[in-house]
Amino acid sequence: MRRRILYTMIAMLLAVGAALGIPLSVIAWWWVADSAHQTLDSRLKSISDQLIRTDDGRDATLDPALLDSPPLRSLIPDQGRLILTYVAPDGHSATRAVGAEIDGATISDSIGLGDAGSLILEIPRNDVRGDQLAAVGIVTIVVASSLAAGTVVAAVTAGRIADPVIDLAHRATAMARGDFRSEWRTYGIVELDRVSRALGDANTEIALRLEREGEIVGDVSHQLRSRLTAIQLRLDELSLHDDPAVVGEAEAALDQVERLSGELDEMVAASRDDPAPMQSIDVTELLTRLVGDFENAFAAQGREVTVAFSGPVCALSAQPGRLREAVSVLVDNALQHGAGQCRIDVGELAGDMVRITVADEGKGVADDIAQSIFRRGFSAGSGTGRAGTGVGLSLARALVEADGGRLELAHRRPPVFSIVVPSAAQGSETADGSGGHLRHDRVPHR
Repeated sequence: MRRRILYTMIAMLLAVGAALGIPLSVIAWWWVADSAHQTLDSRLKSISDQLIRTDDGRDATLDPALLDSPPLRSLIPDQGRLILTYVAPDGHSATRAVGAEIDGATISDSIGLGDAGSLILEIPRNDVRGDQLAAVGIVTIVVASSLAAGTVVAAVTAGRIADPVIDLAHRATAMARGDFRSEWRTYGIVELDRVSRALGDANTEIALRLEREGEIVGDVSHQLRSRLTAIQLRLDELSLHDDPAVVGEAEAALDQVERLSGELDEMVAASRDDPAPMQSIDVTELLTRLVGDFENAFAAQGREVTVAFSGPVCALSAQPGRLREAVSVLVDNALQHGAGQCRIDVGELAGDMVRITVADEGKGVADDIAQSIFRRGFSAGSGTGRAGTGVGLSLARALVEADGGRLELAHRRPPVFSIVVPSAAQGSETADGSGGHLRHDRVPHR
């Protein structure tokens, strides 16, 4: 920004310098030439006065010998030449010159003496050209000095304007990273001070809200852990039952409770921004277990859920529960809003990415809501008797993006949702050797 401001101000200075310097140079050039002509004219008038006074006006003829008098010679410039045209006694026109003949171009002026003749005074053009160049040089020096001073002022002004803006940008970036220190400076520029105060107020408000949200997360986590512990104790008692069917269901419920507890730990860690290394996830095992969890629910509706793999597939995630939760949202949507068979297909893409598609044989997504289904709070089931909270797809997309992937609606009718996440092959190639962390950026939505 500083460079852009500086270049803009310098360009303005150059434009003003050209707009003033060129006309001033032309005027200086013309003024020196005009001054030379005025000097010649003044000398000619003095010479003509001397001739007329010396001649006493006895007749209409001039004596050329008068040109050799010291007073008249003193009026002729150095290297100049005076030419007298007069009427000789025989009545013919004659010429008398004083001074050496000038080689090259000249500047001359003339004056008439009536019937007696005329005078011409000339000097070398080079003498005047030197003065003209000197005048143009002075104008150039003045303009250049003005440009130099203006450049210094422009540099100072650009720094005074750009430095506060850069400082504000750095503070806003730090705030976006979670640094909520509240030292927001003022810069003596009204507009920037207003922006600084607004960002400072926003900084304080965001910090307070995050603090409140952290407290709420802690309270909710504590309450959920207490309830999960109570459920786990009850399920432990059921696992001692004599009926093998009851024991099997109790152990399956215990497995779900342990999984929920683990995912709760991951969510709490994410809310605290605890760093977590990227790790490989066996997608085959993850989705096989997920399908097993949903089989009974689909069977109760006379439907089927299947999963197909193109081969052993492993994905990368900082928290394994993210991918499972995202796929679980899509399968649950297929169960609640879809129809027919639900198919999960898993394969690898070029560029070390894993693609997971979830499709069913339902009516699909209407064109007028296709752009809104991932918006938080939007529910496609409103008015159908099966309205949702409008959080599922938004949460699923956020979870996928957190691992550097993307979630999108690949086909509207029948509905096909596609998840693309980094594969473990990418992680093995880009690990930096410091604990296996993978640096990644979120994949933008199309």
